Amino acid sequence: MTLASSRVPESAAPAQPDAPLQRINAPRSFFRGFGGTAREIWQYRELLGNLIRKELKVKYKDSVLGFVWSLLMPLVQLAVYWLVIGNFLGAGAIPTYGVYIFCGLATWTLFSEILSSSTISIVFNSGLVKKVYFPRELFPLAATGAALVNFGFQLVILLIADVIAGATTGKWPDLALLPMPVLGLLVLIVFSSAVGLLLAAANVYLRDVQHLITVVLMVWFWVTPIIYNVSRVSRALPHWAYQLYLANPMASVVFSFQKFFWPQGKGTAYEFAGNVYGRLGVLLVVSLAFLWFAQRVFAKAQGNFAQEL
Repeated sequence: MTLASSRVPESAAPAQPDAPLQRINAPRSFFRGFGGTAREIWQYRELLGNLIRKELKVKYKDSVLGFVWSLLMPLVQLAVYWLVIGNFLGAGAIPTYGVYIFCGLATWTLFSEILSSSTISIVFNSGLVKKVYFPRELFPLAATGAALVNFGFQLVILLIADVIAGATTGKWPDLALLPMPVLGLLVLIVFSSAVGLLLAAANVYLRDVQHLITVVLMVWFWVTPIIYNVSRVSRALPHWAYQLYLANPMASVVFSFQKFFWPQGKGTAYEFAGNVYGRLGVLLVVSLAFLWFAQRVFAKAQGNFAQEL
């Protein structure tokens, strides 16, 4: 018998057993997996960039003015608050009140946009969630990235206002304080990203969350020292309530921007005299821990996103 005739025909060869099915995005332990998710997000960083661009394109689709709209709302708010509160209600005694307001409005607009966009990010992209696997955290992170792009334009307006105020008053920002708003911005990003992850996951299961966050942000705005000075709050509240008021993370973020971009308030009764660096340091540590917790909750919840959407 020849070697060729001794071969078994391919059709007669025993069939190979199928590989076992592997569940994509299987549930993980609550206390393990944060590092692996972070590495996975880094691997999908190009997709994250594309999602950020998609967020911006969808927002300004068929718009003639485009990115100008991201500046129009805070500028209109600035004009209204400057006219009504600064002139009609007497808050205009605060030096260069327009710069003072815009320090808070710019940071608040970033914060509120991150939370609002992150909350609906999973539901808005339900088609992709059902069809393709990649880290679901990319959706809230893309909302954060798009909000940061818009914040960049508002920061340019704030810098221009600083130049005008400096030329008028002769008081310019102290570059030695530049790390303070940078640290404040970092705290804002970490904290809002953590809250955004929780809201994005909760909104999949309960759509009322996207409406509730609008109400919460409205109240949160008025308990943040943006259009009024904090010295009035310290006089109006008892000590314990004032300390609770200062526990608002956005208050310290606003203070950090005012310290640098609003030099006209230095040494006046309208300036916050507390230790802003210390507050921001504590907030950063707490926000990082909160981000870990939020991601783990998101990881436990995302396994059923496709079924719920």
